[in-house]
Amino acid sequence: MNRREAISAIGWIMGGTMIGAEFLVSCTNSSPKVNKLFDQDQVTFLDEVGETIIPTTSTPGAKAAKIGAFMAVMVQDCYTPEDQKIFLKGISQLDKASKQKFDKTFLEATAQQRTQLLNQLDTEQKNHQKNKEKEAPNHYFRMMKELTLLGYFTSEVGATQALRYLPVPGRYDACIPYKKGDKAWAT
Repeated sequence: MNRREAISAIGWIMGGTMIGAEFLVSCTNSSPKVNKLFDQDQVTFLDEVGETIIPTTSTPGAKAAKIGAFMAVMVQDCYTPEDQKIFLKGISQLDKASKQKFDKTFLEATAQQRTQLLNQLDTEQKNHQKNKEKEAPNHYFRMMKELTLLGYFTSEVGATQALRYLPVPGRYDACIPYKKGDKAWAT
């Protein structure tokens, strides 16, 4: 073996060691990453939060619109680093609040317990918004709720099944009679 072959062999061994170590580290994570900020467990958690805010009734709920994945993309791509930290910390705070209130994680809680907890957090965030300073950070639950509503009603499921939808609207009619129980218009 000449010098060039020896250096090449060492390079392959070192490269394989580095790639192998990185591969082993990535295999030990319990949940695969969805993007730079969120893993699959967090997206599943956000799906359940969204489903509690907009549950399945005669129309599909937030989980059908894949609201957790939507939130993960929006927080990573559109939120400031400060708001990203608040949102991510909020996931663990919400779960911690559930453990304190019900001795169960949010995912283990019943639908009624989840609703009760989120109603409590909604009241908390409304008070926070009312009393906060202009520069103060947003409340994590407000961000979750806003993203749920935005994601659901702009999704195909929300726009076509929860709202009335015309893919190509006709002429503009300013005064359309409304009958109690009619769906709102998406277009």
